[in-house]
Amino acid sequence: MIVAVIDIGSNSIKALAATHNPAGGIIELQTGTIDARISAGLGQAQPRLSEEGMQHGLAAIRELLNQLTAVAPARTVLVATSAVRDASNGAEFRERIHAATGQEVRLLTGDEEANLIGRGLTSDPALADLQDFDVFDLGGGSLECLAFRDRRAEQALSLPLGCVRLTERCVTDPRAPFSDHSRTRVTAVCREALAKSGFRFALPPGAATVFAGGTITTVRAIFAERSSRPLAGTSPVITVQALRALLDDTARLPLESRKQIAGLPPARADVFPTALATVLAVAEAGGITAFRHSLRNLRYGLAAELLAAPPPPSLSTNS
Repeated sequence: MIVAVIDIGSNSIKALAATHNPAGGIIELQTGTIDARISAGLGQAQPRLSEEGMQHGLAAIRELLNQLTAVAPARTVLVATSAVRDASNGAEFRERIHAATGQEVRLLTGDEEANLIGRGLTSDPALADLQDFDVFDLGGGSLECLAFRDRRAEQALSLPLGCVRLTERCVTDPRAPFSDHSRTRVTAVCREALAKSGFRFALPPGAATVFAGGTITTVRAIFAERSSRPLAGTSPVITVQALRALLDDTARLPLESRKQIAGLPPARADVFPTALATVLAVAEAGGITAFRHSLRNLRYGLAAELLAAPPPPSLSTNS
């Protein structure tokens, strides 16, 4: 059985078509990502999706659904996360998606989002050696925090620390260089939210900490460009020292110059310094010296959920 997932994220909209192998592992058949930035406005006192953001989102969803027809999935699920969850007109956007595509949109709670990210990560063969580890996934609207012990999630929570949200809240002018004042504000907001959340960093020094999401993928892409290698040819281990150096390099640049950085999608250039500062704030709070990157997160957790469910009646092998 082939299943498909469209993740309507705050910063980008992503698609995955997948099946499973005889051992139950997920086999990726097709992926796609379109930067739509539906989350502009989340940093306001009363978050609301803009008309432009919704139009971009609808166009991206239509395009990804069209691409998925090539693999003829038996099931397709659309899910929405922080931006739609928190926006006052999120329900309206979901209704517009249904009217335009015929697809219902499943609105995930913060807990559901965090747990499905965890399920996706535990499907990553590259992480099969890990038993106890913490996981973080940074998006445009939220930061998901999970703690795994014996490969089971003991903690899972979602914090409103997404890079779009914090840029709107903490950065006066995203077109200018990222100032020390902005960096201090982002760090302070993250430190306070993590402390109040009750999330327990309980790993010993040197234990693996996994980071997923577009920010760390972009970091690896930048490092890949600098070394003239494909992303898959770079190390999945990214040190905090390297992240600090990258933030120092990008913070001094105005937006138009950041857009020229090889490996950094221009659509992410305005929020990238905030995203790096957020990752570093997590590292500081947990005493972390390096992160292990995984490309598997929410989409893969949803695919695993769909593949574990009974097949639709039309696909039943019963006569």
